[in-house]
Amino acid sequence: MGKITIAIDGYSSTGKSTIAKQLAKALDYVYVDTGAMYRAVTLFAMQEGFIGGDKDDLEGLVHALSKVELKFVYNKSLGFSEMYLNGENVEQQIRTLAVSQQVSKVATIEKVRLKLVGMQKEMGKKKGVVMDGRDIGTVVFPNAEFKIFMTASPETRAFRRYKELLDKGEEVSYKEVLKNVQTRDYIDSHREFSPLKKADDAIEFDNSDMGLKEQLERIYNFALRKIEGN
Repeated sequence: MGKITIAIDGYSSTGKSTIAKQLAKALDYVYVDTGAMYRAVTLFAMQEGFIGGDKDDLEGLVHALSKVELKFVYNKSLGFSEMYLNGENVEQQIRTLAVSQQVSKVATIEKVRLKLVGMQKEMGKKKGVVMDGRDIGTVVFPNAEFKIFMTASPETRAFRRYKELLDKGEEVSYKEVLKNVQTRDYIDSHREFSPLKKADDAIEFDNSDMGLKEQLERIYNFALRKIEGN
């Protein structure tokens, strides 16, 4: 049975990464978290003082992109790959609200997207890959055999993210997280280069009132039908 490419796009905090990770494991496919790549570049920009201060220096970030080395390293004990930035494991650092508040800004930069899209296309050349992000089905893999566009209400997504951050020990308010979700939605959907949008041939999947088990079962069955028909 031939392997296919699976593209999962959608809004922030819809659980794309969780579902993609579980689906890849169930199919014995490679999982690529493109959001982690943008978050890692954002963390680099924050560490180097290009963003997050009194004034952003996005041009300086673009000039420094050659210094950014990203790599996924599989962690056997966790069962998934972690993000490494310039040789350092930054998996936990990139998941903070501070990074979330800056990542959409970095993701609007055309040269950042071109660099990362090139890396993503290379990762998916051999198929047998599940990749999630904002433009996987529209830009990275427009010919992917199976595309999903995940969505849920902003309130539902904010509550999920709020609980996740609290579990990690971050001091945040639900109101702050909701505002971040709404801001990211607007920026992601309205950016000039490669905006977030549903591919014409993607299945829209609203998981507002759906648990993880039901989501995985339904998407897994969709995927099997696509693989069998390939």
